[in-house]
Amino acid sequence: MMQTSRSRTFAVAAGVSGLVGAAVLWTGIWMAQPAGAVVTGRVGERLIYPSPLEMIRSGDGKQLFVLCNESDEVRVIDASTGAAVKTISVGHVPRGFALSPDGNRLFVTNSWDDTLSVIDTASLQVIATWRVGSEPSSVVEDRAGRTLFVANRISNDVAVLNAQTGAEIKRLAAGRGASYMALAPDGGKLYVTHVYPNPSPHRTEPESEITVIDAQRAVVIDRMQLHGIAGVFHVAISADGRLGAAAELHPKNLVPLAHLEHGGAFEDTLMLFGADVGNQTVEVPLDELERYVARPFGVVIAPDKSRLYITSGGSELVTVIDVPRLLRCVHLHHAPFVQDLSASANYVVTRIQVGRDPRGMLLSRDGRTLMVANRLDDTISVIDTQNDRVRSTIRLASPAKLSVLRYGEQTFYTARYSFQGQIGCANCHIDSTFDGLEWDLEPDGFGRDIVDNRLIEDLKGTEPFKWNGGNPNLPTECGPRTEKYFWRSANYDDLTLADLVTYMLSLPPRPNRWRLPGYELTSAQARGKAIFERTVDKFHNPIPLQNRCSYCHSGPKGTDQKSFDVGTKRPTDNSGLLDTPQLTNVALTAPYLHDGSAATVEQIWTVFNPEDKHGRTNDLTKDELNDLVEYLRTR
Repeated sequence: MMQTSRSRTFAVAAGVSGLVGAAVLWTGIWMAQPAGAVVTGRVGERLIYPSPLEMIRSGDGKQLFVLCNESDEVRVIDASTGAAVKTISVGHVPRGFALSPDGNRLFVTNSWDDTLSVIDTASLQVIATWRVGSEPSSVVEDRAGRTLFVANRISNDVAVLNAQTGAEIKRLAAGRGASYMALAPDGGKLYVTHVYPNPSPHRTEPESEITVIDAQRAVVIDRMQLHGIAGVFHVAISADGRLGAAAELHPKNLVPLAHLEHGGAFEDTLMLFGADVGNQTVEVPLDELERYVARPFGVVIAPDKSRLYITSGGSELVTVIDVPRLLRCVHLHHAPFVQDLSASANYVVTRIQVGRDPRGMLLSRDGRTLMVANRLDDTISVIDTQNDRVRSTIRLASPAKLSVLRYGEQTFYTARYSFQGQIGCANCHIDSTFDGLEWDLEPDGFGRDIVDNRLIEDLKGTEPFKWNGGNPNLPTECGPRTEKYFWRSANYDDLTLADLVTYMLSLPPRPNRWRLPGYELTSAQARGKAIFERTVDKFHNPIPLQNRCSYCHSGPKGTDQKSFDVGTKRPTDNSGLLDTPQLTNVALTAPYLHDGSAATVEQIWTVFNPEDKHGRTNDLTKDELNDLVEYLRTR
């Protein structure tokens, strides 16, 4: 486990591709001496790390495919010898992959390219690249090999493709931020989760769903409602098809954050469904008193349904659950269970410490070996499921030094700094973005200044921070404020805080899906731009300088970095002066306004601007407002 102090030393793998280290793989035991270099401290240059996210074994079990999220590649490893077979370059920011039922093709979703790479598993070459929806995050092929399903995080849907040609057949509406999928063992149903909550009335509990698709007919047949849930990740189905399980976050965003020791800000839970739990959804806690499993992500169920395994990225561990005991607890006790921190003692067997930010897992066919991809230390933990211990660690070859950005990212994703390890930055900024929720942060008073969570991409040059503009820079935002009001625990040392800030300021904006390739504007976008920049209204009356859209939202990022009263003060607000938010990828970040009270961009003007203080918009028609929205989507 890597440390975070510059004075420490680190053993890391040298090289740029392949594999070194010790591991127990599928067909036997392979042992090799580590080929790493010992280095000290942080380095300032930008280095590219593999960042393993998911794993798949080949159809014949002879190879292991490792999806490397940061280096944009799939690494192929010989399962019997541990030798690096090949590194296959794919598109930008790959997030998910799947093997065809016949084992001949590997499909990779490239989330920032909006493409699907098709790899021939015999030649280990990319043989096709297909366009798909916005930010594809996972892919599944049906059992017949005729249809591909691709979950798209930004377009909030599942694309249905011809598996042989990549031609799109249709789209199926899914939850907001559709991301992860699992096909039932009999191939009949496909289960889809999403990482952002669905739209719901302001200041009500979040709502999510598991979208159920008939894989043969490619139609949605059910939407299992998940009340109070605002982030659902991997989903797994037992071999007999009778039990499903999804890792999720249950936020407590309707009450003041208050002290974490007074109840926490999140419940880390598992949603069960299927015949084994009476064909209903049953939410069970993974946390226990004074011990939390921050950010559950990966889920796998043993072939014999004896055990269930969940990774927790913030806590850097794997939770092992006894399935028969879990089902007995569910049937013998009355729901709800979620706030009972004694419940997990009935079914949690143990918790296994692994590497940094563990994500996807892979069980051997006999269920005796579990592999865990540790994204932020470029390792794979190999667990012996007979004794629930890490038997060995595969170290993916990576840069021999750790950069400032890597240290900062490790700090961002861990929960170790918070009281009892409950939360980290990534709890509210999922995958370094946002969470679609509003929070009551008590520095301004309980029940005062409800705030919408903002996107943190492309932050450089957008200070000050907080909606009231009270924090002049990120060291203030992420340092004393975070330590006092969020972590309630250990302070960052100066170097750790500097690394965290450097990482956050390095986050680029994801590609804007509403811009044309040459950045030219559509006719609607051009009309919207003219409205955005206008100096007189439709009646030829001058618009005061400070009431023009382009005045406050000026510059390349759409903010003049100043505060204004635009008439949106609520009874719960201490002041009407609000920081001008940047417009970078504003189309992605609903709800809107400082407290999230506007469900859409249009509502900013149609519902919340009666006095024309937030730009002069009351003279605009519905069509003109649509044009303005179309332009803002390009920012």
